[in-house]
Amino acid sequence: MSTAVKLSSELVSDASINGKAQHRSTPKQIEYWARIGKIADENPDLPLGFIKGILVGIEEVKAGDVSDYKFG
Repeated sequence: MSTAVKLSSELVSDASINGKAQHRSTPKQIEYWARIGKIADENPDLPLGFIKGILVGIEEVKAGDVSDYKFG
């Protein structure tokens, strides 16, 4: 589902620049920021790097790139 929303030109410009550096479209960059912001808001004690690691881990599982962890 898509919905039209009004965003500041500054936010769109920043998303465009950052999105190009990350190989994302402007809308996908804004979605990415919103997703990270939502997770951070719901989990204020988690550092940004940890949140990003979780998101990478989720995508690795979806891609089947997993292995058993060996303790010790």
